[in-house]
Amino acid sequence: MIDSNLINLQGMLFLLAATGVLLRKLNILPESAKPVLTDLVIDVILPCNIINSFLIEFNMEILKGFAVILLIAALIQVGCLIFANTLYNKEKEGRKKVLQYGTVCSNAGFMGNPIAEGIYGAEGLMYASIFLVPQRIVMWSAGVSYFTESPDRKTVFKKVATHPCIVAVYIGLFFMVTQISLPFFVTNTIKTVGNCTTAISMILIGTILAEVKPKTLLDRGIIKYTLIRLFFIPLLVFIFCRMFPVPPLLSGVSVLLTGMPAGSTTAILAAKYDGDYIFATKCVVVTTLLSLFTIPLWCMVL
Repeated sequence: MIDSNLINLQGMLFLLAATGVLLRKLNILPESAKPVLTDLVIDVILPCNIINSFLIEFNMEILKGFAVILLIAALIQVGCLIFANTLYNKEKEGRKKVLQYGTVCSNAGFMGNPIAEGIYGAEGLMYASIFLVPQRIVMWSAGVSYFTESPDRKTVFKKVATHPCIVAVYIGLFFMVTQISLPFFVTNTIKTVGNCTTAISMILIGTILAEVKPKTLLDRGIIKYTLIRLFFIPLLVFIFCRMFPVPPLLSGVSVLLTGMPAGSTTAILAAKYDGDYIFATKCVVVTTLLSLFTIPLWCMVL
């Protein structure tokens, strides 16, 4: 029997995405609104949500969980790098760049966090924030190198260390470990802003979906990539977690975030560095649409 909370969560995500489509079609949210909303989510709303997830009682069990999920995330990124460099060698160069980047960098940070929170609560969001650290490192190093020359180590370190979501992890860890209590109006403000994450994220995804004509979406390359991104990789993670004594919460967060669709940065980087940006946009749209069905399926399996 499907859990009613999961049904309610997916129904809400559908309606929010549909709202984004409608707002874009009516031009209430014009094309110029997308980068503004993206920056708002990444630089303000999501960091507040992450900080709020760390404002809980700290114990050694949580510390052990951090080490386990960080190790799992690192192994997943190594596996994704191997897949990216071996599965798409027959594709044209422009499409190959897109598929490689889309394999190592998903939309886990943008779409995964609110889903992890919706399924597992604040603790799930906290572990999801830690899970994303290796992906952010790969995103700004090997990920970018698929479209251009790999940046030097100093550039990679600076981009990762100063990313707003990583800074939010620093702040959250500090308050969780020290157990310093912030004034109520401060924590309430952080919580209120953070609670906007799901709504704004899904509405923004809806504005992306509104731009693509349904008849032009599918081809063999996109179908192959979708199966790899939404089914094959999370299946391997699920099997790995079952083979070893990984706690259910950490296993669930790892599988769900691994099964997220292609990130919107895939299309942005493809357009900037002469990749096939039309193909990249289709990959983002198709995997995002289908993830609204595959995520509940993975939740049922978990």
